[in-house]
Amino acid sequence: MTTANTHSDSDLLRQARNGTAEAFAALYRRHQGPLYRYALLRCGSPDTAADIVQEAFMGLLTGRLQFDPLRGQLQHFLFGVARMLALKQDPGRSRLLSLVAPDDEDGEDGFEMASEDAEPLARLLENEAAEEVRRALAQLAPHYRDVVILYELHDLSYVEIANVCQVDIGTVRSRLSRGRAALAKRLAALRPAVNAA
Repeated sequence: MTTANTHSDSDLLRQARNGTAEAFAALYRRHQGPLYRYALLRCGSPDTAADIVQEAFMGLLTGRLQFDPLRGQLQHFLFGVARMLALKQDPGRSRLLSLVAPDDEDGEDGFEMASEDAEPLARLLENEAAEEVRRALAQLAPHYRDVVILYELHDLSYVEIANVCQVDIGTVRSRLSRGRAALAKRLAALRPAVNAA
């Protein structure tokens, strides 16, 4: 199993498509966490995020999705697939406008972390300030939300985000700038409400 950690994504994918379960498990362990967190922040529903991750990996395994290692990293390809699947899951919302956060009737935010030994980002998402950020992110238009999540939380470069979102680098820059400004505005609006309580 330790050799699976040293293989490239392309090697593991080729082995997985040839029926090697260990190779698929290694790929899944390597990419599931960041992909799930992206999908969860992108769509706000743990069930939908899990479905997106499952559909992305099944498409990859069956060959329905064609990853080309010459065009970039597998993780970035998977982010792009997750983004497209999230857009398909969002028929009631406009792709360009998402100004109102859905009301949370039962008081549950739907965000839960899978393990106690989670990464620093997972620990951050458990605190109150992170909850405000999640709510503010949910209010951003999807095209801003994608860029902000990929840049700020997954540390992708402008070029990598441009490939994931299939837009020009200039578009990534402007969406990131506008997304950050909108996020800051929403967080500032939430801050007085929290302080008043």
